[in-house]
Amino acid sequence: MEYEPVIGLEVHAQLKTNTKIFCGCSTAFGAPPNTHTCPVCLGMPGVLPVLNRTVVEYAVKMALATHCTINHVSEWARKNYFYPDLPKGYQISQYDRPLAERGYVDLDINEEGKRVNITRIHMEEDAGKLIHDESAPVSYVDLNRAGVPLIEIVSEPDMRSPEEGAAYLRRLHEILVYLEICDGNMEEGNFRCDANVSLRPKGEPAFGTRTELKNMNSFRNVQRALEYEIRRQQYVLESGGTVIQETRLWDDARGTTLPMRGKEEAHDYRYFPDPDLVPVTVADEWIDEIRRTLPELPREKRERFIREYEIPAYDAGVLTASRAIADYYEQVATRCGKPKAASNWVMGDILGHIKEDKVEMEDCPITAADLGNLVRLIDDGTISGKMAKDVFEEMWSSGEKPETVIKKRGLVQITDAGALEAVVDEVIAANPAQVEQFRGGKEKVFGFFVGQVMKKTKGQASPGLVNEILKRKLSGS
Repeated sequence: MEYEPVIGLEVHAQLKTNTKIFCGCSTAFGAPPNTHTCPVCLGMPGVLPVLNRTVVEYAVKMALATHCTINHVSEWARKNYFYPDLPKGYQISQYDRPLAERGYVDLDINEEGKRVNITRIHMEEDAGKLIHDESAPVSYVDLNRAGVPLIEIVSEPDMRSPEEGAAYLRRLHEILVYLEICDGNMEEGNFRCDANVSLRPKGEPAFGTRTELKNMNSFRNVQRALEYEIRRQQYVLESGGTVIQETRLWDDARGTTLPMRGKEEAHDYRYFPDPDLVPVTVADEWIDEIRRTLPELPREKRERFIREYEIPAYDAGVLTASRAIADYYEQVATRCGKPKAASNWVMGDILGHIKEDKVEMEDCPITAADLGNLVRLIDDGTISGKMAKDVFEEMWSSGEKPETVIKKRGLVQITDAGALEAVVDEVIAANPAQVEQFRGGKEKVFGFFVGQVMKKTKGQASPGLVNEILKRKLSGS
């Protein structure tokens, strides 16, 4: 029997606020354990939470970016469960009245594209973190993360392959980072994903029994975990067994999923309205104000780059990988007026050095204006493309402007036809054997002459002009 996967993702994104959702404690990552805490996020008796307004603003941004309907009134609920990293014994979240519902994102996964619908986006607080001691059977609790603001983005079970799941996850990630409301660092837990996956006979409308996958800390691992779980469930079904509804952990080292616990249903958490928090009211005026602050999102930016700058789709995809790269490229292209040349320099030289030197795009030592000027100097014949590579390297190491480097190193390209003709005549006169070879049909010898001219001019001769003069002189015209 042929089976069809049914996949839905629950994504938790940590919002990039300075303080926690219900108190004034810092959200900074990497502090000593239990130092960013207070009676509110430690769940002490008698304390009251106070909502961070920026959390709501950021959540509304994501809701608008994913075409959700924003509820003017949403309510807080207590999600009850007991675990050592949850100091209150419940998590403040939203349940039956979330902030936003019924959105979607479009994926460019094939020629037809793919739309994944979003069930809901709601706000909640994060739990703490358990740290397991590898040298002893002991676990420690760090509550610095308790109370850090999250939004949970719950998709419909619309994905039918691990590739679609990974593509959807990447799309959410790039939107969150473009909006500058989430760092998107999966290793630090800023962007986390749980996957629900089931199999059903192809063509059947009813869903099969689903399992939930946790502990996936990269896009690649999400795809690998889905692939493994689909194979595992198919083996169970084809062997005559029954898939158990459960939560399973992804083991990256083994490349397998392992049972963790039985899968909870909503009633297991005994949700009820939080008596300490009033409903969240979001007026149309505030929504419109937030909408005006939204940046151009990556998918729209890619389409505009292809249309306006006439660069290939591949280039546009690389250049819009982050807002910083996209903004840098646009400034270079505007400065030099050569969009494709600008694309080549940014994708190749700039991003190559960024990766090699492990620096952020924002810390690039070559400004977009200076790179644009370098491209323009190549185009107007001041320097050759080969010279430009040397100039670029010095710009990268020194931060100097291209004009300064060119002047300092005497790299101005020789474009005087008379001066170059004299050099060409010298080279031809000094190499009569090679001249005869060329005129006898050995066209590869032409490169020898170009090299000799470039050597005599210390690489400063205009390559195009050298080729033109050599062809004329060697042919005897």
